[in-house]
Amino acid sequence: MLHLTDIQLQDNKVFLSMLSHVLSVDGFYFSTTYDLTHTLQRLANTSPEFQEMSLLERADPRFVWNGHLLREFAAQPEIHRFAMPVMHGFITMHSCSINGKCFDWLLVSRRSCFRAGVRYYVRGIDSEGHAANFVETEQIVHYKGSKASFVQTRGSIPFFWSQRPNLKYKPKPQISKSVNHMDGFQRHFDSQIISYGKQMIVNLVNQKGSEKPLEQTFAKMVNSMANGMVRYIAFDFHKECSRMRWDRLQILMDQLAEQQDEFSYFLVDSDGKIVTQQEGIFRSNCMDCLDRTNVIQSLLARRSLQAQLQRLGVLHVGQRIEEQADFEKIYKNAWADNANACAKQYAGTGALKTDYTRTGKRTQWGLIMDGWNSLIRYYKNNFSDGFRQDAIDLFLGNYSVDEVEPASPLHVKKDWKFLAD
Repeated sequence: MLHLTDIQLQDNKVFLSMLSHVLSVDGFYFSTTYDLTHTLQRLANTSPEFQEMSLLERADPRFVWNGHLLREFAAQPEIHRFAMPVMHGFITMHSCSINGKCFDWLLVSRRSCFRAGVRYYVRGIDSEGHAANFVETEQIVHYKGSKASFVQTRGSIPFFWSQRPNLKYKPKPQISKSVNHMDGFQRHFDSQIISYGKQMIVNLVNQKGSEKPLEQTFAKMVNSMANGMVRYIAFDFHKECSRMRWDRLQILMDQLAEQQDEFSYFLVDSDGKIVTQQEGIFRSNCMDCLDRTNVIQSLLARRSLQAQLQRLGVLHVGQRIEEQADFEKIYKNAWADNANACAKQYAGTGALKTDYTRTGKRTQWGLIMDGWNSLIRYYKNNFSDGFRQDAIDLFLGNYSVDEVEPASPLHVKKDWKFLAD
């Protein structure tokens, strides 16, 4: 520190405050014994050599948030055992009982560190096909040595578009006119198919107003790609569920039921034998991939869990999860907590619509809380998210501090349009 100039010392304080800000957000997890970055299905389909690797070597780089910080450790295999991959997202575990049969139920959300950032500053995809706010969510059941899992993903609409904060309550999305969208779009789905198999896109954005062009472009690009592994369905969540008609979500569930049965879920028995594999995935999105998306994911996950618990013998024939009051309360609260965690990490506040996730119905109090959270989002998105975005880029190594640099970006003068950054 003695060799730094006064300006560099001041900059250092700002950089340290940025790192502290990133680490102050809830949702960082690590394990010294279990690979948190992989799904049960990925772990079950690995080689003996993979099992011998250190946790750092075998971790999925999409979900290792301290990868940049561990880069010097990664270059020295002899000290890998001291380097723990850190995941960002949400984990909850519950010991549950239905019909006197005890099982463990887990929910794990893994946030990608590729194209990471905050709500209005990071939208769409990058040139490599990485989508903003990409989260892999896995629901796991452990019962008498058997393990079942159901995986879903969410991610920003995967072409080049932006929605920069401009003090308006809802800035108008802008689709880029100067790039080839199909290259990044294709890369995105090529990697998704390799990771998860067949893709069922569930697009929940409005089909009128400023969101309409995004829905139209998404549908057009899926058709143009003409890949039999990728299917698309659009469901105008706000229109269909307007005036508190949330029962109409069943329309979408009925449309997706056949596809969900075809995709199945992952199941391995107590002897370690794979019984079924999940053959495809639901990739859900709205504008932020938060509130509407979480509601739909929780409904799809419940339908999968119903089939898993019946197959494992926890639920009797004809029994439904909704009728198991104690477990249903755990289930709904966990999914609402997952929604809040994902929303705080991307938008800066808890999720909207969690009254429905927690109770199964929309309430007046829920509407009031949504209004309050929307106001907080407006303030943060316009006046503090520029700092949050810079902090994430610094933490992930997207920006590296250079000692010999004459002036850091902290001293670049900006005009009035950038006061919100």
